[in-house]
Amino acid sequence: TDLPRSPPAAAEPRHASPAAPRRLREKLRTAARMAGPPARTAPGSRQQVQGGEGRDEPATGATPARETRAPFRFDYERFRRSLRHPVRGGRHGEDPETRARRMKIKEMMKFAWDNYKQYALGKNELRPLTKNGHIGNMFGGLRGATVIDALDTLYIMELEEEFQEAKKWVEKSFDLNVNGEASLFEVNIRYIGGLLATYYLTGEEVFKSKALELGEKLLPAFNTPTGIPRGVISSLFSPCSGMSWSWGWASAGSSILAEFGTLHLEFLHLSELSGNPVMNIRKVLNRVEKPQGLYPNFLSPVTGNWVQHHVSIGGLGDSFYEYLIKSWLMSDKKDSEAKKMYDDALEAIEKHLVRKSAGGLTYIAEWKGGALEHKMGHLACFSGGMIALGAEHAGDQRRQRHMDLAAEITNTCHESYARSDTQLGPEAFRFDAGSEAMATRLSERYYILRPEVVESYMYLWRLTHNPKYRQWGWEVVQALEKYCRVEAGFSGIRDVYTTTPTHDNMQQSFFLAETLKYLYLLFCEDDVLSLDDWVFNTEAHPLPVNHTNFKAAVQQ
Repeated sequence: TDLPRSPPAAAEPRHASPAAPRRLREKLRTAARMAGPPARTAPGSRQQVQGGEGRDEPATGATPARETRAPFRFDYERFRRSLRHPVRGGRHGEDPETRARRMKIKEMMKFAWDNYKQYALGKNELRPLTKNGHIGNMFGGLRGATVIDALDTLYIMELEEEFQEAKKWVEKSFDLNVNGEASLFEVNIRYIGGLLATYYLTGEEVFKSKALELGEKLLPAFNTPTGIPRGVISSLFSPCSGMSWSWGWASAGSSILAEFGTLHLEFLHLSELSGNPVMNIRKVLNRVEKPQGLYPNFLSPVTGNWVQHHVSIGGLGDSFYEYLIKSWLMSDKKDSEAKKMYDDALEAIEKHLVRKSAGGLTYIAEWKGGALEHKMGHLACFSGGMIALGAEHAGDQRRQRHMDLAAEITNTCHESYARSDTQLGPEAFRFDAGSEAMATRLSERYYILRPEVVESYMYLWRLTHNPKYRQWGWEVVQALEKYCRVEAGFSGIRDVYTTTPTHDNMQQSFFLAETLKYLYLLFCEDDVLSLDDWVFNTEAHPLPVNHTNFKAAVQQ
């Protein structure tokens, strides 16, 4: 959802860019030129700017790229041969009910896409009640968030005609040379993640070249004394780009753990495609003292110290932990630093945050300076899947304990759905005042098509094959059809505790990227986007496990 912010009265001074971002900028620019011809600008759009594709001048503050060694070229064919399973899986015998349910979810995706295309193509999201588009303020001047978020889902579902429509929009109309203030986190997980995933799935160069060009434009956010990026980058795509600041509502100008901690997967792949090492935020995190072994949500990008001690596995903290275990998996289990950080963090979470309600429901509380707040956000419901994914690779002592914990948390999140009148879960639910797994505040009763609960169903299904996860997923499909499907798309609802809910008139782009993808995969065989080959970023865009070194130096 859009995050409130209040820009500072005056832009903060630029600091010297750390060496790694500068080198990566040079390589990204070189790789973007190598990836193909410059992308066409949309009619009436600004011309290419400094540092953009097709220009040789360095962006402000960068040094010219030195061509002292052969540029790297990504060997796509070698990469595809390294995969252990076909991307869309093999063809297996399956029961008719499972296939019918998967086809229903495919129909929902087609319905969501067709209405977006008809009423909002090129805008960021569809407003299905008023049948128009929404732009919002998260992506600066970027457009087409739903197109980029939907690409890999369309491809995996074999919606070929719709995929070609989306690809055509990227080729002809996706303009990166625009002005505005953008969320580094949201642009990274949705745009960079979506473009990278679609390139790896298809080998189509346009997606790689756009990802590399956009990746270069995000680098000024890292221009801080510590290299920890700020959350907002101003005038991101203009010739004078380079100003950045933190969210106005974030504590004392700090950066947010879930935001700066959710860059590693995508930037590692930008490095794979450009041939240059990724910047490493972990050095700061390893140095700073963790209270009780926990990672607070706010860190100063200037001093590298925590700003306050609020810990959450939900919003503000969530995907930092997810990216630790996924970085290790994506490295083909070689990134031992990420694995140790994940193991230590999970141990602290188990000790200090995991609690069981009077009714026997396991949940992860929030921690505010030592005091627990007994609530979970919908966003925290991803953690069942994450813990299950990590448990598969834990030592013998912890494996079963972590699988049990994952199943218990996922059950609690299921209860938050089952205890509502719509069978859809609220934005947050609490364990106090005699209420369990229910929202007790009016401001927390809404559902905006979020994916985290079905994400955990998908992982738990793949790792246990317990049929209840497919049944729970099908109940979500039925609830979405009954309460969220409207004449021209899908809409969130304002209150899950009434069977006549008011719609919020927003078809979120992540509904196509995540919710429908995870539901579809829940009813697929395990070799469709196999967990042996792919790691999902926090927007459900699949990025490949590095089974081998795919880069090959090619002299230009």
